[in-house]
Amino acid sequence: MRIARFTTGEEPTYGVVTGDLDEYGQLPDDAVIVGLAGDPMYAGVKLLDQEYRLGDVKLLAPVLPRSKVVAVGKNYAKHAAEMGGEQPKEPLIFLKPNTSVIGPNDPIQYPPQTQDLHYEGELAVVIGRICRDVPAEQATDVIFGYTIANDVTARDLQKSDGQWARAKGMDTFCPLGPWIEDDLDPQDFIEGRRLQTFLNGDVKQDGSTADMSWQIPDLIAYISAAMTLLPGDVILTGTPEGVGPMQVDDEVEVSVEGLGSLTNKVVKRGQ
Repeated sequence: MRIARFTTGEEPTYGVVTGDLDEYGQLPDDAVIVGLAGDPMYAGVKLLDQEYRLGDVKLLAPVLPRSKVVAVGKNYAKHAAEMGGEQPKEPLIFLKPNTSVIGPNDPIQYPPQTQDLHYEGELAVVIGRICRDVPAEQATDVIFGYTIANDVTARDLQKSDGQWARAKGMDTFCPLGPWIEDDLDPQDFIEGRRLQTFLNGDVKQDGSTADMSWQIPDLIAYISAAMTLLPGDVILTGTPEGVGPMQVDDEVEVSVEGLGSLTNKVVKRGQ
């Protein structure tokens, strides 16, 4: 099922989104969200007698990590090549703060510190329970679901700083959404789901999750061997080739087959 976090102008709440995705990964505005009691990550899925039209609510980031976003760099060989380097011998991980997270249709703020802001469309994994030292074959036990991410990157700062905290961790640099799909299996992505990024409607990235060098079970095993993962933590699984710059007023859309699409517009910071 698709679990969304949304607001009608009051406190954020959760719901189950009904309806079928169209060929563009979109739902009609008359699709319905059925309200849930509490946070389903902790309370389970308990449906309420409350329904909302999708067009009448504002979707928020489906999860606001209480702890961390763990991202994986150069997890697609062709992306590693386009960045001018070799594929790492082990997963290359880094952190993005939870203050970088925004939701669908929230603006990506173009800060004055950079002159080269890039999109990186990615599949994201949401962790469902506290875990450490998870064997790859047990990874499905700790996954709550999957969503879509844009690992926004200040490419010039990434090069000049020598490490990636500022280049990838600024406010609004981690759009997530539009919801969490909990009815998929890592094998679906090993077999391959299409991942595309569109800039103002033009295809810029067109890859398959089958091309990830390290698949989801391997990433969970590797990361959880280094740090404890908490409920609501998010793992970004890397981006395919085709990354490039965004400008103020551009609209970027990331879609993952079977998950939907995540759209954000770029604005000048301070607007």
